[in-house]
Amino acid sequence: MLVREIKSARQKAGMSQQQVADQLGVPQSFVAKIELGERRIDVVEFLRVMKVVNGSWKEVLKRVEAETS
Repeated sequence: MLVREIKSARQKAGMSQQQVADQLGVPQSFVAKIELGERRIDVVEFLRVMKVVNGSWKEVLKRVEAETS
């Protein structure tokens, strides 16, 4: 759920995993592992990713909440 929303936000921004990783100062594999569900993401990392892709963390969490209700 959250993983799908993060990937969708990146794609809507027209950014590659490498571009997001460069902005975050992390390897591309960091972004790939998050999107593949191989790595958990903490709140601070989530907020940083959403800022880089100009995504609304509030909207993402609303959609995730709606799916889990």
